[in-house]
Amino acid sequence: MNTFFIEFRDPLFSIIVFFALVFVITFFSYWWGRYRRNEDSRHLDRFLRQFRSLPSKNELKILITKGDLSEKSWLLLAQSYIKNGDYEKSIEIYTELLTIRDKSNYRDTMFLLGRTYFKAGFLERAKQIFLEILKTNPRTPQALHYLLLVYEYLRDYKSALEVLEPLDELDKDIKKDAIYLESLALLHDTSFSKDEKAYQLLKLYNKTHQFTYLVFEYLFRVNPKLAWENFDSSKSDLLTDILWQVDKKDLDLDIILQNGYLRELYSARGDISEANESSVFEFDVLINLKSKVNVTLSFEYMCDGCKQMFPFAFTRCSNCHSIDTTRVEFSLSKDYHRDFSEENNSFQ
Repeated sequence: MNTFFIEFRDPLFSIIVFFALVFVITFFSYWWGRYRRNEDSRHLDRFLRQFRSLPSKNELKILITKGDLSEKSWLLLAQSYIKNGDYEKSIEIYTELLTIRDKSNYRDTMFLLGRTYFKAGFLERAKQIFLEILKTNPRTPQALHYLLLVYEYLRDYKSALEVLEPLDELDKDIKKDAIYLESLALLHDTSFSKDEKAYQLLKLYNKTHQFTYLVFEYLFRVNPKLAWENFDSSKSDLLTDILWQVDKKDLDLDIILQNGYLRELYSARGDISEANESSVFEFDVLINLKSKVNVTLSFEYMCDGCKQMFPFAFTRCSNCHSIDTTRVEFSLSKDYHRDFSEENNSFQ
């Protein structure tokens, strides 16, 4: 009998049994894991299919009330809709959460709803939300900041300046915002003429030396002579696009010839021939081409705060809302304006 069962005492047999058990356990663990992942994926697909079309208010209320998802999950889902630009769905979720869930996160959800209204362009609704938050929680800097933006976009600069007072009490730096809002209020004041605005804006600039782009964009547009008289040559690179657009008849050659950057810029544009080369690649190419090829400069604008690129100039970034962070970026491109002019001349 012992001879018959000798293999059970063999160490090699024990090793074989051990590895066989490991294989069986690993095999079943692997396929059980795959099964659970597939089940979770199907459950998620079933849930998301409910949101491929916007559920009605009652349907959304039922879904939230059922409690299949936590409040945090609903907030994450609303945020994903915002990232996709689907503000309507996000607003519906926030609104239902405010009416159904407990009040522990009520203020935070209210703020998210107000911010979504702001991003969607519903400024009046956003204003009412932020005012409601501040009625019960006046020391909420985030709500004050967005209320400031709402008033600014509505061009209610008086109310925007009033918002700066509580922000100042909360030890927030409001100096740049105050100067910016004063400048905007001046530019949109219909009681002043264009020249009066130019002189007032220049007076404010000489006190603060901030918002160079905002000030000189307006000055070169309405009073180029005044702009050249107060021009700071050290800021030439900040105003490249503005200087590039100045009419030839409005150029001040005395100032241009005294500044190397301006000599290269206007030599590249073809107005003068005072520079044979430039350390700026685009200027150097245009100087050497000497208008033989239909090429000009095109401009883009980058925010130094968030590094977002825009096709148009701005003073307050629409992405991160920082102010006076514009950097002008330029490159060579085809001069379509020249093409259009030559085409029109060919019919004369």
